[in-house]
Amino acid sequence: MKAVLILNAGSSSLKFALYPLDPTSDARVTEAPAVSGQVEGIGAMPEVTLKTADGERITEPVASRGSQGEQHRDALDHVFRLLSRHSPALDIAAAGHRIVHGGDRYSAPVVLDAELIDELEDFVPLAPLHQPHNLRAIHAVTALLPRIPQVGCFDTAFHRTQPAIAQAFALPRRLTTGGIKRYGFHGLSYDYVARQLPGIIGARAHGAVVIAHLGNGASMCALREGRSVATTMGFTAVDGLMMGTRTGNLDPGVLLYLMEEKGMDARALSRLIYKESGLFGVSGISQDMRTLLASPAPEAKEAVDLFCYRIARELGSLAAAAGGLDALVFTGGIGEHAAPVRAKVAALSSWLGIAIDAAANENHARRIDVRDSRVAVAVVPTNEERMIARYTAETLSL
Repeated sequence: MKAVLILNAGSSSLKFALYPLDPTSDARVTEAPAVSGQVEGIGAMPEVTLKTADGERITEPVASRGSQGEQHRDALDHVFRLLSRHSPALDIAAAGHRIVHGGDRYSAPVVLDAELIDELEDFVPLAPLHQPHNLRAIHAVTALLPRIPQVGCFDTAFHRTQPAIAQAFALPRRLTTGGIKRYGFHGLSYDYVARQLPGIIGARAHGAVVIAHLGNGASMCALREGRSVATTMGFTAVDGLMMGTRTGNLDPGVLLYLMEEKGMDARALSRLIYKESGLFGVSGISQDMRTLLASPAPEAKEAVDLFCYRIARELGSLAAAAGGLDALVFTGGIGEHAAPVRAKVAALSSWLGIAIDAAANENHARRIDVRDSRVAVAVVPTNEERMIARYTAETLSL
């Protein structure tokens, strides 16, 4: 049986899933992967965990040495050998990759070739925590399975439907035309969730909708007719909401002050805004929302309160961009599982007509709004891997 391999590569991890093709499905692939898993600890002591559809779980160490690129290739080589042992009936027909940044050039998935991969290197400075590792996975597949086609699926592509005014900074035109603008991210998640909404909230799915993708990386997106019209992330994935370790929206004057008065250079500032701030920085305890919600420390509460405040504040802004608010949708690890966060955001946003049912919220129901709420409120699990599988199968007409 032919299947599509999905890869999402990070600096020290490599997530994978194998989706069999299904010609009877609108998505062209099965609802769930036949096999999935991840390699963790790349660069240190890597090990791979594989999970099959019938519940079997296998964990093995991965032998790896050499450069970071070679380590990703070694990890993927181990994954291929493991798949051939445990799923010999599945024939990999293509590989689909999550690529964080596609800039202005790519508004849809594309078949990857050497020239295009070289172009994607140009976006590394815009997504330094993600793009280099996405590209390493592509190079690894090229080396190990050179004959299979590969498709790049961009986190930025979903937001290319935004009007020009929503993408602009108030900068000199020479900088704007040079590519400094708001791109937005988490597009694979937003596209997947938007496609689920008609079956969950009915006609409101085509109105003014705000989706909150809340996790270690967090952003929000306003939609009209299922298309992005505004989002909180901008030029890079550090803008907008407060996140696990990222600052989110920050007065650029703060950075100038830290440079001029505290002597911080670009490397120190990058570490500060990407890795030392957010929930972790404010609490001084953890970037994990579960840990913070369970902690009695006042610093933990302050971090959670600030996180929710920023969401509620951005919600008002996005409702303005969308021309109203017919539905609020929570997704992502925090959005799907942290009922206290959803409750606090709803309370802060009650002026918009949001009212949720406490019991439904605690039980993580799909719809959590009360009957007379002017705004539908839903909790929808995201599935970026299946979205990539669908894109890959459609792009290659598999």
